[in-house]
Amino acid sequence: MSHPHPDPLVDERRAEGRLNVGRLGTTQEVEGRIGGHDPNATTSGATYARPVAEQKTLPVVTVEVWSDVVCPWCYIGKRRFETAVAALAGEIEVEIAYRPYQLDPGADADRSGPVLEAYARKFGGPERARQIVDHVSAVAAEEGLDFRMDIAQRANTRRAHRLLWLAEGTGHQAALKERLLSAYFHEGLDVGDIDTLAACAADVGLPADRVSAFLRSDDGVAEVEAGLRTAAEAEITAVPTYVIDGRWAVPGAQDAETFVTVLRRVVERRQASDGAG
Repeated sequence: MSHPHPDPLVDERRAEGRLNVGRLGTTQEVEGRIGGHDPNATTSGATYARPVAEQKTLPVVTVEVWSDVVCPWCYIGKRRFETAVAALAGEIEVEIAYRPYQLDPGADADRSGPVLEAYARKFGGPERARQIVDHVSAVAAEEGLDFRMDIAQRANTRRAHRLLWLAEGTGHQAALKERLLSAYFHEGLDVGDIDTLAACAADVGLPADRVSAFLRSDDGVAEVEAGLRTAAEAEITAVPTYVIDGRWAVPGAQDAETFVTVLRRVVERRQASDGAG
């Protein structure tokens, strides 16, 4: 069954109200539907919280973030989640891996265009597009992000997701995710272009020539397609979506305090379950 790909500028606001942290929110339990990844895969993602000096063993929570590199709420959510993880340093260790989702899978793979024009077509004209961009840019500024949506180039992101898949295996995924988001939202770069992607990869330590050859091949295509199917089968229809421990799906760019509460409650539930067993 196919699933729609709503733009998070609209859908994220609907998703925000669905998280009732008192019950781990009406967060969707997706155990059994979010599988398909190597259980050790997230170890090459970003680990932000580290053991404290006394070397006590911290609970480890794995988080798979389903998102797109042209999604403004994904960038905002990333900053808020990072704030939450930093607040939990010494209490919970969080391992993060990024998974693929495309806002506009039908976009031309070899041509980008001004995002304002794309929004005008989608949301009913230039005035409405400007209102949406102004709003999301103001929210981003509260998180320290200076969006330049006036120069952003909407592109097909499939190659970017293939590159993120490659970078997960080399330990560069977290840095590359940040670099691609910055390229799109701050610099107006075409994140669907092979040369641009190779240059971004080089910035985080991957060899540009090998990345270029990789993107000109079919490597990673099947894996990204599988990831997109997994998102659809798990009924992920809005991004960002944070899947915690393969069970709990938290939709939307929640505030940092909400993420802290959810992560603590996940650990509490796990410990209670272990104690009962």
